Amino acid sequence: MKKIVLAYSGGLDTTVIIPWLKENYEGCEIIAVCVNAGQCKDPAAVEARALKTGANKALVLDVTEEFITDYVYPMVKANAVYEGKYLLGTSAARPLIAKKLAEIALEHGANAICHGATGKGNDQIRFELTFMAFAPHMEIIAPWRVWDIQSREDAVEYLQKRNIEVPMKKDQSYSRDDNIWHLSHEGLELEDPANEPNYDHLLQLSVSPEKAPDTPEYITLEFDKGVPVKLDGEKISPIALMEKLNAAGGRNGVGIIDIVENRVVGMKSRGVYETPGGTVLYAAHAQLEQLCLDRQTMAFKAIVGQRIADLIYNGEWFTPLFDALNAFVEKTQETVSGTVKLKLYKGNIIPAGTTSPHSLYSENLASFTTGDLYDHKDSKGFITLMGLPIKVRAMKASEHK
Repeated sequence: MKKIVLAYSGGLDTTVIIPWLKENYEGCEIIAVCVNAGQCKDPAAVEARALKTGANKALVLDVTEEFITDYVYPMVKANAVYEGKYLLGTSAARPLIAKKLAEIALEHGANAICHGATGKGNDQIRFELTFMAFAPHMEIIAPWRVWDIQSREDAVEYLQKRNIEVPMKKDQSYSRDDNIWHLSHEGLELEDPANEPNYDHLLQLSVSPEKAPDTPEYITLEFDKGVPVKLDGEKISPIALMEKLNAAGGRNGVGIIDIVENRVVGMKSRGVYETPGGTVLYAAHAQLEQLCLDRQTMAFKAIVGQRIADLIYNGEWFTPLFDALNAFVEKTQETVSGTVKLKLYKGNIIPAGTTSPHSLYSENLASFTTGDLYDHKDSKGFITLMGLPIKVRAMKASEHK
């Protein structure tokens, strides 16, 4: 093994992996690559840590805007939610990160790509399916599947024995993943579902609803074909939009979920996810679709959105089925344009008015005042035909009594 590209974050696992690779692949060149989807606040420090730990080269790629426009926005348009709660913050970032790693590995003539995902988790699948899509002949190294380290405590001990700085404090040793879309927490007291999360110690993007302001905050989002383009009447870039929505949602206790989810590998895991801005964005988009999509399209789109969520969670972003379903979603968004006003208050998102030039809502039809587009007498024939199978079945049942 001459050259290995490592998916590097600077966290505990990837800090351990660099010396482990050096010890187990003698003479190999390690290229540590941090693909920054908004989680890397100090790229220079990440590069320095990788080099200090033993990497031969360190790269930080900023893909934050690409992550939002090409991965987050398609999820929002689809209303893709895993198991009714999870807004796929980690799941959506992994295919982009893995794609960039594969491209760098090919560009640098590497022999292998290495990742720090555990053998129990979903990320190993998301990384490796994407590697297969873009670098199908590349060897994959997954240390957690072969080394003797069995826990985060073992990993800390491994670093201490080699006089390598441990990258977090003991009382903050949650397993975390973050990007501009979300922050996830696993481990410590969360490993027992009977325990209430220690939100005062845990939360980093948000406050708990109890600590949110007593005064509601209003925001207005404008969409063009399903894509947010303005916040409170002003045009805004994708990154600035997410930063502002995260701040607004976070200070109002919005977007905190506690979930026991079903992993792809067959086990359940418990985590707390903070997605303040993303939760606001999902709510605004869904509110607008209620005006702009007809009943049948909304019903079928809900099925498609669920299937897309499953594909993303399972690491199957780069598949023909995903492309086909995403094409359907894009078609539905042609009329999803308009403005949504929301009230944020102590963890709640409350609709405060929605308008659209493509609205299918007709006040003439919906009003209790009879208008010229609807005759109440017409409903009799409709109900008769709709209820005919029910009526026939009841009549036949009575004949056999």
